[in-house]
Amino acid sequence: MEHTRSTLQKVIVQALNRLPPEQVPLAAWEFVAGGTVSAKTRPLSFAEGVLTVEVPDTAWRTQLRDMAGQYVASLNQYSGQRIERVEFVLATQRRSEANAKTQDQK
Repeated sequence: MEHTRSTLQKVIVQALNRLPPEQVPLAAWEFVAGGTVSAKTRPLSFAEGVLTVEVPDTAWRTQLRDMAGQYVASLNQYSGQRIERVEFVLATQRRSEANAKTQDQK
């Protein structure tokens, strides 16, 4: 089993290394988060060591915040860029911020 895991990690690293460096943390999220979590979340951006991930509601945000340290450690195994933290934002919060920016520009 350990051999299979090691082989899978090598394949993932090789695939991620083909991407532009700024996209690696976003792409690595799916592998690190796993199927269930990645199906409910969406990586939005990576800047200044912070990976921002959209979550559907406060319950998801609370649960994922509790696991943020584990996610950071796992993400740093795959990414050549240092990931310092993962920030979880609500889907509705992100839309509200986008609407506010649009209103400010008018």
